[in-house]
Amino acid sequence: MTEQVRLAQGDAAPDFTLPTDDGEQLTLSALRGRKVILYAYPAAMTPGCTKQACDFRDSLDALAAAGYQVVGISPDAPTKLAKFRERDGLTFPLVSDPEKKVLSAYGAFGEKKNYGRVVQGVIRSTFVIDEQGRIELAQYNVRATGHVAKLRRDLGL
Repeated sequence: MTEQVRLAQGDAAPDFTLPTDDGEQLTLSALRGRKVILYAYPAAMTPGCTKQACDFRDSLDALAAAGYQVVGISPDAPTKLAKFRERDGLTFPLVSDPEKKVLSAYGAFGEKKNYGRVVQGVIRSTFVIDEQGRIELAQYNVRATGHVAKLRRDLGL
């Protein structure tokens, strides 16, 4: 497997402006002054991604109380993201990165192992970004099930 970008604590979070599930645009730098949890997932409405999104949804009150804004990112089109949001009652923004440029900048797209084979795809990852736009925590190859609970423990919530 080839070496790819990996962000670490203290790195500047790559800024982006991407379309959301509701037809608006979301710009990361517009969220400065707030803590952001940006999580990358492979595909809306698949079992693992649904479990992870619902875990974030169910933890949103606790995360928001601690000052965190959750944003999901995938290569899915905004229309598919809107269906995902509506179907599962998601109450945080989902952004679309069909060209995978932002995912690549975060090290969340590239070579990964899938059932023993090396493939190109979205690497399920989570990034905690501080109020100044710096990476506080970068986690790669996270599991869909149990990840949000682990993240909350890591953040002391």
